Amino acid sequence: MRGRAAAVGGVIAAAAGLGAAAVWVRSSPWPAVMAIRAVFDRDARRTVAELERHAPPGPFRELHDVPYGPVAGRAGGTFDLVSPIDSAAPRPVVVWIHGGAWISGSKAHVTPYLRHLAAAGYIGVAVDYTIAPDAAYPTAVEQLGDALAHLVEHPDELGIDPGRIVLAGDSAGAQLASQLAAAIVNPAYAARTGIRPALEPGQLAGIVLHCGIYDLDAMTHLTGVLEWGFTSALRAYTGSRDWSATEAADSMSTIRAVTGAFPPAFLSGGNGDGLTAVQSVPLSERMRAAGVPVTTMFWPADHQPSLPHEYQFKLDFPDARRTLDATIAFLDEVTGPRSDG
Repeated sequence: MRGRAAAVGGVIAAAAGLGAAAVWVRSSPWPAVMAIRAVFDRDARRTVAELERHAPPGPFRELHDVPYGPVAGRAGGTFDLVSPIDSAAPRPVVVWIHGGAWISGSKAHVTPYLRHLAAAGYIGVAVDYTIAPDAAYPTAVEQLGDALAHLVEHPDELGIDPGRIVLAGDSAGAQLASQLAAAIVNPAYAARTGIRPALEPGQLAGIVLHCGIYDLDAMTHLTGVLEWGFTSALRAYTGSRDWSATEAADSMSTIRAVTGAFPPAFLSGGNGDGLTAVQSVPLSERMRAAGVPVTTMFWPADHQPSLPHEYQFKLDFPDARRTLDATIAFLDEVTGPRSDG
């Protein structure tokens, strides 16, 4: 009798544990975040290895884990900087924001790519920010603004020209870069969202946006695992199950903030990336309609090989190498010698 009672008690305890676990899964964003991070981190390690196979000849001047912030009690972060060795004169800087669905990723995944930009004469800066759900919106945007402020406050130390800054990003990082740019050049957007511009409009020479998300309303077509991943990431980032009704979601759709004041833009996305047709192409069209100079790298739907999300880092693809060359040509055009000397 005692043995049966113990067994029944064990079953009840196990059931209670499963019930508690189920409640945790439903109430917490962490289970989904951890699953998504595992996939993203695995892919990022492969991409870094591919970038390193195509590493340009050095050496370069590299600074790692340079701190910025904290500002007004807000947590600070760090950045990596890569520049040519012979950078006595101030050089234009490309500030790159890593992707990872706002819930994963690291500056370390971008730094190998920035060596290619340094080989072409640019200073590359890869910025880390607090990913969700460790911090919800707008922490990442505010921290990235702090990083930009740090750069322009230390130009001599870092060797940068604070009047020739290009914002760049991939995937979620492209969304963040577009949001920072919108706050810098569109006062109405900055006032509506409460984002303090970190730069003067004249300091922003251009933007480079790869494989990003700029219109959250256009993502309603997703189904299955893609819908689960997207909604899980947005739930963690906005801090709300009903993320689509939040002010964060509204401000993230930067396609609605485009005006003719935007700087020249370089947009790209692979034909095998479902985001290209519903995000990058419409943003490029909106920019052109507003009179913004736009350079694009898109491919027909039947292009082979099919170019996946984040293809621009996968330098085994000849088309990725073409895009790198086109990116450098765009940088040369928008950061050319300043008329004021």
